[in-house]
Amino acid sequence: MPATFERHIRLGGAFNVRDLGGYALPGGGTTRWRSVLRADGLQSLTETDIGTLIELGLATVVDLRSDLELLRHPSVFAGHRSVDYRHIPLFDSLAPVDALLSSSTPFSLAERYVSAVEICGPALGKVATTIAEASEGIVLFNCTAGKDRTGIVAAMLLGLAGVPWDDIVQDYALTASTAASLIKRLREAALLRGLSAEAAAILLASEPETMRVFLGHVADRYGGFSQYLSWAGVSDGHIDRLVERLVSRQVEIA
Repeated sequence: MPATFERHIRLGGAFNVRDLGGYALPGGGTTRWRSVLRADGLQSLTETDIGTLIELGLATVVDLRSDLELLRHPSVFAGHRSVDYRHIPLFDSLAPVDALLSSSTPFSLAERYVSAVEICGPALGKVATTIAEASEGIVLFNCTAGKDRTGIVAAMLLGLAGVPWDDIVQDYALTASTAASLIKRLREAALLRGLSAEAAAILLASEPETMRVFLGHVADRYGGFSQYLSWAGVSDGHIDRLVERLVSRQVEIA
């Protein structure tokens, strides 16, 4: 009897830790369970939470937050004795609140994601290479809400594996339900820092159309995530290793 897994990993100190496994692939098979996790901030994990993740097989953490965010809220895995912690900051303009407080222009989350594709090629390439080269065990990547920077990387990985757009969009939109309490708390904090209610609503949303715009841009401009990562400097060998980590069997990549 095949093992069963729950996508949402429920912890006391983080709210949006989710497994990228179990998505059906057009050529057969699925994405691999307990191989790659996406997450929100890890600074408040309890010792029990840390033990749970390590027991699941956590081996590598890739922190996508900015230097300022790390200064405010250091990861519990920085310097950890058994988890390889990597800090790869990804597009400060997607950092919650900070970017909007210093901007007077209209804000579109979809436009920020598209900008990230164009601006963050080296960083996204480094993230991809780091995950491909990670030691055996679970790789977890995270930002603050586990929605924007994490959502871009999750879409990149799922798209590379060949997961259909509808499932990638659904995975992105899950934050609205799995992390509702976190989003509420982040909204309240944003309002206290001076962000308008309208801007906070846009910033903290995970609307399906936002992800569809992002996926469409990658497809139209680059032809897919494999081609995008090649453009970003990731070798064919690393792309192959990523696919092996992501799927239960080799499939044709996007």
